[in-house]
Amino acid sequence: MPDTDPRVNPYVGLRPYRREESMLFYGREREAQEVATLWQATGLTVLYGASGVGKTSLLNAGILPLLDPERTDVLPVARIGAHLAPSESGGNPYVVALLSSWSPELGPERLASSTISEYLTDRPERTDLYGDPVPILAAIDQAEEIFHGSPFLEKERKAFLEQLATAVRKHPGLHVLLSLREEYLFLVLPYERPIGQGSRTRFHLHPLSLDKAKEAVRKPLVHTHRTITRAAADLLIDELRTVDFVNEIGETSTIQLDTVEPIQLQVVCSALWASLPAEVTEITEDHARLYAQVEEFLFEFYKRTIAEVASEYNVPATEIRYWMRNVFITEHGTRNAVYEGLRATQGMPNEIVRALEDRHLLRAEQRLGIRWYELTHDRLIAPVSRSDSPESSLREARLALQERDWEGASRLADAAVRAADAGASWVRAEAAEIFASVAAARGEIHIARKYCEEAAGIFAERQRFDGVARALTTDGLLWLAQGDPMRAIERISAALNWAPNDVAARVALAEALLKSGTPKAADAIISGLPSDLAQQTLKKLRDPS
Repeated sequence: MPDTDPRVNPYVGLRPYRREESMLFYGREREAQEVATLWQATGLTVLYGASGVGKTSLLNAGILPLLDPERTDVLPVARIGAHLAPSESGGNPYVVALLSSWSPELGPERLASSTISEYLTDRPERTDLYGDPVPILAAIDQAEEIFHGSPFLEKERKAFLEQLATAVRKHPGLHVLLSLREEYLFLVLPYERPIGQGSRTRFHLHPLSLDKAKEAVRKPLVHTHRTITRAAADLLIDELRTVDFVNEIGETSTIQLDTVEPIQLQVVCSALWASLPAEVTEITEDHARLYAQVEEFLFEFYKRTIAEVASEYNVPATEIRYWMRNVFITEHGTRNAVYEGLRATQGMPNEIVRALEDRHLLRAEQRLGIRWYELTHDRLIAPVSRSDSPESSLREARLALQERDWEGASRLADAAVRAADAGASWVRAEAAEIFASVAAARGEIHIARKYCEEAAGIFAERQRFDGVARALTTDGLLWLAQGDPMRAIERISAALNWAPNDVAARVALAEALLKSGTPKAADAIISGLPSDLAQQTLKKLRDPS
C-alpha cells in the first residue's frame, strides 16, 4: 500500500483506482487474472462493460500489477480523448494522441511524422532472461472516444485503426487491449479481425456479485485503523441492492438485486467513512444504521454531479434536475429510455446529456443505429425523483429571467409549483409573477395580465402586501407599454395603497404620470425618493435612451 496515513479514506469515491492503490482494490481478482492472461495471449482483447462498472479501476489496479515487468513490455495506458486535438504539424490526430500517451516527451513534429509501426520499430527491443523478445502490451482506456469523435475526422479515424492493424501485423509481439463502454462494442466489431490478426477475444465486465461486493467493503480497511463487522458490511450491501419498484397499476414492491454497482458502493463507503466520528475504530451494525444513510449519500452524489455539469455548461442545476426527473422517470416510478436527437435530447443539449453519461448518471445503448439513454441503475430512481425545494426552483427561475431564458424560467417556476406543499399558495403566487414576466416578454399581454391578477389575489389573501404591490405594479407597466398611461396610473396607485413606501411602484407611477402629460405630478413623486435614486429616476425618465 502507498505510504499514507492509515486514517485516510481507503475508498476512492467517484474516481477510478490508480495503479499505486492496488492494495486497496478488492473483489475483482478473478477478472483481473483472466483479462491479464487473455491480453498476453491474444492480438486483440476487448474489455467492455457498462458505465461505472469499474473498467478503468480493473485495468489500473487489477490487471497492470499482475504483469511481470521481466516478461512483458507494458506501454503506458493511453487515452485518445485526453490528447486528441488538431495537429499543427498535419499528422493524424488519433495517432498523435496515442503516441503522446506513450511518449509525452516527444515533440509535436516527431509525433506528427511517425506512424504507429515506425514508433514501435524505433523503440529499444525488450528481451527476457533467455534473450527472446517479450510481448508489447498496449492498452487504450475509454476507447469509445475513438468512435464517437467529430464526424469531420472520420477519414483520420479509419486511417488510425488501419495503422493499429498494420502495427499488429508488422510486430507479432504487439498485443492490444481496448477498454470501452458496452454500447460502443458494435463499432469495434468490423476492426476485431484486422487488429487481432485472427487472435482476438472479448471480456464482459459485470457488476460485483454480493460476495465480492462485501470483500470490496471489508478488505480495504485492513490497511487502516478501522475494521467493520460482517453484519455492518451485510447491511450496507443489502441497502445498495434493494430497490423499490412501482408496477403498471401503481403498486409498490421491493426487489433485491443479486449484484452491486461498484461506483455506488464506492460513493456510499467513502461517504460513510467521512461521516463516522474520529473515535470509531470498529464499524458495527449500529454505526452502519446510524451513519450509512444510503439514500442520502446517493442523493448527495446526484446533486453534486448535476452541480458540476451545470457549472461546466452554465445551465441552472435545477433545470437539469427537473429535466432528469421528468424525462427518465415514468409515472409509475420506473426507468424511462429516450432517444438522442440531432442536437438535443428531449430539449436538453446533447453535450450536457453526454456529460451526464460520462459522470455515470446516464447510460447509452445503440438500437438499430439510434442512441438511447436511461438511468444507469434503478438505485438512482429515488434520488432523481426527489423534487427541488420550491425556493430553489424559484431562485433559479428568476436567474433565468435575468438571462432572458423564457422557456427555462417557465419550466423552473412550474417545477416550484409542483414541488410545493398543498398549503404553500405563496409559491403559486411567486410563480405567477414569473409566468407574467415570461408572457409579457413573448408579447402575450392578455395572459400576462391574468397572471398578475392571480398573483395579486393570492398575495392579498396571505396579507403579503409587498407581493400585491409588485403584481399590481407589473400590471400597470403592462398597460403603460400598451400606450394607456391612465389605466397604468390607476393600477400603480392601487399598488401604493397596499405598500405606500414601495420604491419600485413610486418610480413606475412617476413614469406613468410623465407619459400622461403631467410632469409636475411626476416630479412630486420623484422628489419623495432618496436623493441618489431620485437622480437616477430623473435621468431615466428624461433620457430613456
